[in-house]
Amino acid sequence: MLDATLTNQVGRKASTAQGSALMRVAASVYSETQPCLKIMRDASLCSASGKVLVCFHHAPIFGLVCGVLGMDSTTAQRAYMYTTLRDVISAATRLNLVGPLAAAVLQHRMAKVAEALVLKWMNRSIEDSCQIAPLLDTVQGCHPYLFSRLFCS
Repeated sequence: MLDATLTNQVGRKASTAQGSALMRVAASVYSETQPCLKIMRDASLCSASGKVLVCFHHAPIFGLVCGVLGMDSTTAQRAYMYTTLRDVISAATRLNLVGPLAAAVLQHRMAKVAEALVLKWMNRSIEDSCQIAPLLDTVQGCHPYLFSRLFCS
């Protein structure tokens, strides 16, 4: 379903690359205690035609790994919000918008806002998942054509 809702090629490619990497790492790291991750990864990547059967988008794979490791949904949602906040601030640091010390202060200040967002949106159904940002989709679609890029595209 997520593959269908991410119409922007750059966003879709980034999500599947991050999700595939997370699945690969989790399947390797937890191969002895959680062999189901490797079994799921191997079964999803193989088909008679050699075509990939499943797109490993980052958000559902993060949830899957957290669930397999026994995390409750509240902890998993907080962890996802933390990593999202950390990654956005990290991108701002790489763009030289904030320095490393200011980034740490910013992350600390945003913690209450992030927690409020988690509490507001936690445990929503799949039907509630959507995003509408046509301007961002349009601008993000130009990323591969930039001379200097911050991210792979």
